[in-house]
Amino acid sequence: MTAGWVEQNNSLYRRFEFPTFREAFAFMTKVAQLAQEQDHHPDWSNSWNVVEISLCSHDKGRTVTSRDHRLAAAINELQNS
Repeated sequence: MTAGWVEQNNSLYRRFEFPTFREAFAFMTKVAQLAQEQDHHPDWSNSWNVVEISLCSHDKGRTVTSRDHRLAAAINELQNS
């Protein structure tokens, strides 16, 4: 399992909390760039300083695959940088 992520409802899920909306939105922008590079796009939401992300492979029947774990690991790297 990728650190910080839990598998639920056929997805990898993680909640991220930031000090401000601006930081949360900046994080989402970076995740969007990663997702585009990997051609793998998350289901996500943002409410003020909280970003929630769910990853699953839609083309594999909405299941969790190694592709989801790769994107989750890359998102973790963003969070840690």
